[in-house]
Amino acid sequence: MRQILNKLYQASGWAAAFFLLAICITVIAQVLLNLIDRLSTAITGEAIGLTIPSYGDFTGFFLAASSFLALAYTLRDGSHIRVSLLLQNLPQNLRRVIEIWCLVVAATMALFCTYYTGLLVHEAFTYNDLSTGMIAVPIWLPMTPMLVGLGILAIALLDELVTVLRGGEASYEGKGENLLQQDHADLHAE
Repeated sequence: MRQILNKLYQASGWAAAFFLLAICITVIAQVLLNLIDRLSTAITGEAIGLTIPSYGDFTGFFLAASSFLALAYTLRDGSHIRVSLLLQNLPQNLRRVIEIWCLVVAATMALFCTYYTGLLVHEAFTYNDLSTGMIAVPIWLPMTPMLVGLGILAIALLDELVTVLRGGEASYEGKGENLLQQDHADLHAE
């Protein structure tokens, strides 16, 4: 089961990276088309009018997909911002209780958001809602990666909760703090 969950989180991270790459490719392509257009204007006095229709919409959709699909992977990697100043100074037993409470609240919120996002996706599909750009995209399509990302985040938080309840340590524990301590040490070394 652990291997399946880890592969799910990793696949979600790779999907997020894919959408980041899609943003880069789309923006670079539009910049190149703008350069060709300006070059045409300089040479012939007229612009060709090259553009990727709705490229702003598409990059926005890709950004939302990347952001939500990366949530579970970054949680497990310890890359989320956590304010652990208070937790570090508490006794171990109290720290564990607060960690469990935080995971319960976070998992509940993730499940709530997943459920209601699922309802929104279903509604957008049922009513055939379309985006308002030059290319009318069925809005449920860009909403689906958001739903999937929230669902995987909910699974990851429940996974962490079960691990901590069984007496284990959360996968993110200490990872982010070690990076901050290393950055702080690097700054003082210079």
